[in-house]
Amino acid sequence: MENRYQSWFWGKSGERCVKNLKKHGFDAHLVATREEARDLLLGMISGYETFGFGGSDTTRSLGIMEALKAKGKTLYDHWQTGLAKDEDLEIRLMQGRCDCFLCSANAISATGEIINVDGIGNRTNAMTFGPKKVCIVAGMNKVTPDLESALKRVKEVAGPMRARSLGMETPCAETGICSDCNAPQRICRATLILHRKPMLTDISVILVNEALGF
Repeated sequence: MENRYQSWFWGKSGERCVKNLKKHGFDAHLVATREEARDLLLGMISGYETFGFGGSDTTRSLGIMEALKAKGKTLYDHWQTGLAKDEDLEIRLMQGRCDCFLCSANAISATGEIINVDGIGNRTNAMTFGPKKVCIVAGMNKVTPDLESALKRVKEVAGPMRARSLGMETPCAETGICSDCNAPQRICRATLILHRKPMLTDISVILVNEALGF
C-alpha cells in the first residue's frame, strides 16, 4: 500500500520535473521501471559506436554496458579492474570525446535543474561539452522540489553515501554528515549545475519511478 502511494507521488513530481526540463531545452522522459528505461535508452543510442560511462551505479544497474558490449561497441569505463594510472587517465579523457556519454545525477530539481558534484571532473566535463550525445538516467529518489533542496540533497545524502560506497577516508563516510572537510580523498570538489541545456550538447534525461543509486 505504501509503495503504491510513493509511486503516485513520485509520478506527479516526475511529470512536473519533465515539463520543466523540457522548458530548459532538455529531452526529458519519465518511465515506470528500470526495464522501460533500459529499452528507451538502448533505442536512443543505437546509432553510436563509442560510449563513455561516468562512475554511476544507476546506469550500470540497467545492464546497458553488457548490451553494448554484446553489440561490439567501444566502451570507456574507468571502473575496470587492473588499470594503470595512465590507462585510467586516458579512459577519463576519452569519456569527453566519445560519441555518447552515459551517467546519472546527484540530484535533479522538479524546477528543471540538474546537479552533479565531482572529485576529478571527467563526468562534469563530459556532460557539458565533447560527446555528441549525453544521456542522464536518475531514479525519482533523486528528484527534489527546487534547486536549493537539490543542492542540500547532494551535500546531506548523495555525498556521504557515495563516499562510503567508494571506501573513502572522509569524515562523512564515517559519520554520515558533511563537515565541508579538506580530507585528501574528499570527492566533493567541483559542482556543476545545468540550469539549461548547454548550447552544443544534445542531452536526454530519463527519470525512473523507482529508487536508483545514491
